[in-house]
Amino acid sequence: MHWLEELFIQPSAIQTLLVLAVIAAAGLALGKIRIYGISLGITFVFFAGILAGHIGIEVNEDMLAFAQNAGLVIFVYTLGLQVGPGFFSSFKKGGVKLNLLGIAVVVTGFAMTIALALTGQWSVTEMVGLFSGAVTNTPMLGAAQQAALQVDPEGAGKVTEMSLACAVGYPVGVIGMIFVIIILRKIGNGKNVRQKTIPEPAKPFISEFQISNPAIFGKNIKEITSLTDVRFVISRVWRNGKVSIPASDTVIMPHDHLLVISSEPDVEKIKTLFGEKESKDWNKEDIDWNALDSMLISKRILVTQPHINGVKLGSLRLRNLYGINITRVNRAGIDLLASPSLRLQIGDRLTIVGEAAAVDNVGKILGNEEKRLNEPNLIAIFIGLALGVILGSIPFAIPGMSVPIKLGIAGGPIIVGILMGAFGPRFHLTTYTTQSANLMLRQFGLVTYLAGLGLDAGEHFFETVFCMDGLIWVGIAFAMAVVPTLAIGIIAQKFLKTDYACNVGMLCGSMANPMALNYAGTTVDNDEPAVSYATAYPMSMFARVIIAQLVILLLS
Repeated sequence: MHWLEELFIQPSAIQTLLVLAVIAAAGLALGKIRIYGISLGITFVFFAGILAGHIGIEVNEDMLAFAQNAGLVIFVYTLGLQVGPGFFSSFKKGGVKLNLLGIAVVVTGFAMTIALALTGQWSVTEMVGLFSGAVTNTPMLGAAQQAALQVDPEGAGKVTEMSLACAVGYPVGVIGMIFVIIILRKIGNGKNVRQKTIPEPAKPFISEFQISNPAIFGKNIKEITSLTDVRFVISRVWRNGKVSIPASDTVIMPHDHLLVISSEPDVEKIKTLFGEKESKDWNKEDIDWNALDSMLISKRILVTQPHINGVKLGSLRLRNLYGINITRVNRAGIDLLASPSLRLQIGDRLTIVGEAAAVDNVGKILGNEEKRLNEPNLIAIFIGLALGVILGSIPFAIPGMSVPIKLGIAGGPIIVGILMGAFGPRFHLTTYTTQSANLMLRQFGLVTYLAGLGLDAGEHFFETVFCMDGLIWVGIAFAMAVVPTLAIGIIAQKFLKTDYACNVGMLCGSMANPMALNYAGTTVDNDEPAVSYATAYPMSMFARVIIAQLVILLLS
């Protein structure tokens, strides 16, 4: 059994892989344990690593550094890729408010961190590490550690110190955020006012109209659509008992019946345009669309052809060429109105109405091969990872600072990931990955990073916590987690009249705290906390990564 002992104890590349795998497996298993309905989940890997470091397990330092860095880069890039498509649109209307509140939480927390560091009792690396744990934000910790090594390439001790402080603050941050949610719920008397702060995408709504407005008699559809700024799609036209698919040059006559897809709030405006709205409900799930006319079918077609990725729907001229109508586009479970300016993406599902042969021909153009979606688009992922590392390594000189700032391996990849997710299709880069594939990559990267981070900090963890200085750290971490979130939460709820559900979701997003979000979800009967979490999370994450580096570079 001597070989087995060497395999686990003798530092080597193989031993590092083996130790990290065992830590990850043990942490993930323990993370399934729930106490009062709360679980640390994947973050238990961090504490499994701490325990391994505490009992004296040592690994190859170069391999450990590689594993941590690679895990962090994969995690933040795939995270950016996931939030990218909705990142910029989140700033519209209510999203601006939530993002500003999230940034206020970030700035308030950093103000506390800087104030404590300037007292001289604690180093800036200690306070930034403690703050990273209090806000449960490991990418921020990674960025700060990179900045610390920039200032002092031989400062490995400071990096370990930051990891140790983060380990102390992490569980306190989870508890602190849940404490804030409880307080805010009490302040609001437990009421969840259903006030929509974030606008949901307009869902397609189907209505039937009879033409009775003389102003549009004899006009074609192209001319009619130019009379209003309301967006709609005419799916079918009934005339003399016959159903047809209209084209842009189809002339509308008195008493024609039109099946129109629009957003529900626009129905009244469309009624004014066409004349009369029929009472039949066309939005029931059990409607057999293929039975409306034996010559026409309604079918969902998948976009799987790479050359269609990023192309505007109108530029394909499918209606004119094939006599079909695209009534809606489903993207990631959300139905979108099929406007000519909509850019198609790999994975979109188009609802197409037309003759069977025509619909099949359009399916060949768009691809409609579901197997293709299961194939990983690794080219875009590796291009993004490379660009992210390059961007993170570019030095940006700031007047008054002796050392230029770098986005680092946490900042660069997340920015590239967001940009790739938002604009990749416009450059015909296939950034589509299935939800399970993206989650797999994210979780793998984060688990690898947390295992290495815990192992690095574990050697001195318990002796640090169970002493007077350690208890003071715990108190500071609790204050860092509670004061900024409670202050901004009260302002948002009491003075800005932000709905409780949106408020706590925003606070969890600004703190990058999914464990607290899970708890928040149990206090309401809707998914508003998750929606506002997703809105505030990307910008708050980006702000923390950048500000953490600035604080280290300015105060170290």
